[in-house]
Amino acid sequence: MTEMDVISKFNGTRILAIGDLMLDHYLYGTVTRISPEAPVPIVNIDKEVFELGGAANAINNMNSLGGVVEAVGLIGKDDAGTKLLNILKEKNVITDGIILSDERPTTVKTRIIGNGSHIVRLERETHKKIGTEISAQIIEYIKNRIKNYGAILIMDYNNGLVTPYLLDKLIPLANFNEIPIIVNSKTENLIHYKKVSVIISDYYKVSNVIGIKPINETSIRNIGQWMLTRLDCKGIILMQGEKGMSVFARDGAFKHLPIITKGEADITGVEDAIIGVVTLSVANGSNMIDAAIIANAAAAIVLKNKGNYAPSKEEILELIQ
Repeated sequence: MTEMDVISKFNGTRILAIGDLMLDHYLYGTVTRISPEAPVPIVNIDKEVFELGGAANAINNMNSLGGVVEAVGLIGKDDAGTKLLNILKEKNVITDGIILSDERPTTVKTRIIGNGSHIVRLERETHKKIGTEISAQIIEYIKNRIKNYGAILIMDYNNGLVTPYLLDKLIPLANFNEIPIIVNSKTENLIHYKKVSVIISDYYKVSNVIGIKPINETSIRNIGQWMLTRLDCKGIILMQGEKGMSVFARDGAFKHLPIITKGEADITGVEDAIIGVVTLSVANGSNMIDAAIIANAAAAIVLKNKGNYAPSKEEILELIQ
């Protein structure tokens, strides 16, 4: 099956996406002077934009590629949560699995852009772990629908939704039903992702967890092989920033993919696009290398655009060809 065959199957692929849903808030303006109160620029705001962030942006990428995505997460009963839900619904994302909480805010990342330059980022979020009662509610919800999905995507930004208790219930449930699990983990929860299908993570963060320093290509390979063996998964993708990504498969296949677009660029949303494409590809039976090649093309398209851009199938096909 070629990369083009895989992409052609994206339409209608049902994905469950569970993770930390975020709202990205952009304030664009102009800077003409420095504040007399402190040595900081004064930004006159010209435009305000709200976009999907975190797990919600990966959902947006899969949705734009033809996937039918069901979102599961936890957001606050606040204005940001209402706005986030409305954007998801406008994009025809299934939101029945999103829980509204009185006890925690919706995660919002506000970026202030002045004269085209990123000046500051403000964050409103909590890292408090959810209790077993909410985890049990999420598992029960998934259990009743799991046979509908082609794959499950877990996106863990360390905001407290994904806990060892949740994983201990979810992973065996998915494996019993032969549903592949794709994971993007940015936290110490990495060691709890045993027997999933694919793990996508930053090589430097992984090295801090497992204790292997990423000094050279050999050490990168050692990190990948350690993860394959110790976590008993089918594939690993180690993100290496501007150096691209290294792909490891259980059958011994290995490939390093340099980033297609080089030079200075806005990297917002690149990893989310890669995660979304890999999830759709694995759900449709793609091997690790082909899935990564398609994802790398999607990353190149995002890098050419500003903000959380979601590539189309046509753009990816054109770049691959």
